[in-house]
Amino acid sequence: MNNYFSSDFTLGILGGGQLGKMLLYETRKYDIRTIVLDPSAEAPCRISCNEFTQGDLMDFETVVNFGRKADIITFEIEGVNVDALKKLEAEGKKVYPSSKTLERIQDKGVQKDFYSSHGIPTAAFKKYPSKITFLEGLEKGEISLPLVWKSTTGGYDGKGVAVIRDQSAAEALPEIPCIAEELIPFKNELAVIVARNPSGEVKTYPVVEMEFHPEANQVEYVICPARIDASVAKKAREIAEKVSEAFEHVGLLAVEMFQTKNDEILVNEVAPRPHNSGHYSIEAAFTNQFEQHLRAILDLPLGETESKAGGVMVNLVGEEGYTGNVVYENIAEILKLNGVTPHIYGKRITRPFRKMGHVTIVNADLSEARRIAEEVKKKIRVISE
Repeated sequence: MNNYFSSDFTLGILGGGQLGKMLLYETRKYDIRTIVLDPSAEAPCRISCNEFTQGDLMDFETVVNFGRKADIITFEIEGVNVDALKKLEAEGKKVYPSSKTLERIQDKGVQKDFYSSHGIPTAAFKKYPSKITFLEGLEKGEISLPLVWKSTTGGYDGKGVAVIRDQSAAEALPEIPCIAEELIPFKNELAVIVARNPSGEVKTYPVVEMEFHPEANQVEYVICPARIDASVAKKAREIAEKVSEAFEHVGLLAVEMFQTKNDEILVNEVAPRPHNSGHYSIEAAFTNQFEQHLRAILDLPLGETESKAGGVMVNLVGEEGYTGNVVYENIAEILKLNGVTPHIYGKRITRPFRKMGHVTIVNADLSEARRIAEEVKKKIRVISE
């Protein structure tokens, strides 16, 4: 085994946002040397890595030169130059998850085709190279409204995804390649995080349930364990494991799914990194998702994934109508509540619906945790000066 701890071994992290920052809590715990690349001088990661480089994650030379300084490279965001990762792999660098995994996931059209060819259940879809061909498809009746429109690349946090209910909404869409997906009437949106190391050890976390904000199309609450039947939970974990096996990923894979009205499980999309749906695990699980990602990419034994208690996570996003230097209102008020832990991501500037932090509520009684989460949501406000 390599000597990762208190040595010159260097882990390179592409992306310096909040996911990277939370991963650095764990590298600090293990005393693993880290370097981080991010386009922003204000990146949340800059304060806790050993060496911070400001640079473009999509620029080939920047990523290659950065990667050459590391022994193992990982990423906390999908928007990374894949050709640069391929070059680093060809030079003998370990990149986890691999360029091959990332390439299949970066483009949602490729991702959906991948599910179809691997017999993974997913909503019916059609790919279109442009808005014109998409509108022609509607006209010809190849697809019908209402439907879910997704840009094939570059979407995140509810951007690049829209439910299209009428012709005028279809005509207002941007001019980009897209997929049109059947609108699934579902009971629940679920997620399962799968961890896999290079030796082939695999573990899944319990199924979580995601409650969404109706307007922002962003997750408002993540509830673990999901309030679903045990047989549905078992099926969701098995499907997540099948997806993980098909992608042959190393590290974490967050698998987002729909539970249909007849309790079928359909895979919506995946993220090859720590994920919003796993933040509850920092306080509520035996091994949090960030430590697990580290264990996986370093080929160490994977940790226990079960929860110690019920956990509910509340996203803290910028309020509408506020842009500027951030102010967190009523943090002291929520700290008076039982089992509450806030995480502030370190972004100085707030904007409407920007992810600024999260709060975890841990309680032996899940319904009590959910009640306190509601109270947190009502009390706390992310506004500007």
